Amino acid sequence: MTLAGTVHKIVHVDMDAFFASVEQRDRPDLRGKPVVVGGPPNSRSVVCAASYEARRFGVRSAMPCSRAARLCPTAIFVPPDFARYKEASQAIHRIFARWTELIEPLSLDEAYLDVTRNHADEASATRVATAIRAAIRDEVRLNASAGIAPCKFLAKCASDAAKPDGQVTIGPAQVEEYLHRLTVEQVPGIGTVTAEKCHRLGLHRLVDLRRLGEDGLRRHFGSSGSWFWELAWGRDERPVEPSQERKSIGAEDTFDRDVDQRAVLEAHLAELAQRVAERLHRQHVTARHLTLKLKYHDFHQVTRGRTLHDAVGDPVTLQALAQPLLDQAWDGRSAVRLLGLSCALLDGSGTRQERWV
Repeated sequence: MTLAGTVHKIVHVDMDAFFASVEQRDRPDLRGKPVVVGGPPNSRSVVCAASYEARRFGVRSAMPCSRAARLCPTAIFVPPDFARYKEASQAIHRIFARWTELIEPLSLDEAYLDVTRNHADEASATRVATAIRAAIRDEVRLNASAGIAPCKFLAKCASDAAKPDGQVTIGPAQVEEYLHRLTVEQVPGIGTVTAEKCHRLGLHRLVDLRRLGEDGLRRHFGSSGSWFWELAWGRDERPVEPSQERKSIGAEDTFDRDVDQRAVLEAHLAELAQRVAERLHRQHVTARHLTLKLKYHDFHQVTRGRTLHDAVGDPVTLQALAQPLLDQAWDGRSAVRLLGLSCALLDGSGTRQERWV
């Protein structure tokens, strides 16, 4: 949000249950039924997408297919067809391009658009979002949700609130009221672990973070504290970047207490592998390079990496490949304050994903 000068008009468009919706669009026999895109129900693969009929049973993306089958015994499991999903995504992005060149794709099914100045000279970002969603429905035969706000953070929050098949607008005059309604769990980028830490500190709503001040947030959350401070006031100066290409995907955590037990490190590495795998899936990519980061109690940092012959993305393989990196990075006795795992050399073709989903 630009407080002095132009107030930007950001639209966040997010397709509804994209992979599953494409399958239901192309196969009338699947419409109205619980569809799970992924591997067989008795496999170790994970869910790529679930229709809203399946989500009512608690099925979610990145969940093991075996668990999805237990939650929803009537689910229909469909193998992914990334070529069709990519074709649908390209059609959707052509619709975006009719309105603006400022398009930042986040994945096949999600993008930010800056429509402050648009090709139609339409002053209302709400009307732009309505027109875009209508075109997607008419031409691609899929439903999309949209959030409209003065910055990317709030536009994302608004589109999450609009699902499924809706849109929410947060005007500049509504920002403060909207911030008071957000819980910490509703903030993009705050996961389960961080939300639980917020609750232990008595922070339940986003605006509660203001009580700690920026320095206090940094003490509790490290470098992320400054970002949380900005979000608590609705400030997000990140521009929509059309040329942005994500180079890596990862996750890391600073322990509440330094860890010197191998079993604890290995257990946390498994959690990191699961989180990284979920993020890879949300971006519809796999990876051919893996990096493990370890920071000792004295802040000395060690990284170890390896480049792979084949791209991978499932949590079991990521954990197995990261284990030797932990062996190389940790001296076996010193206390560790931070552990991280990241992937690079990202592959969005989907060809490798089909090996294990």
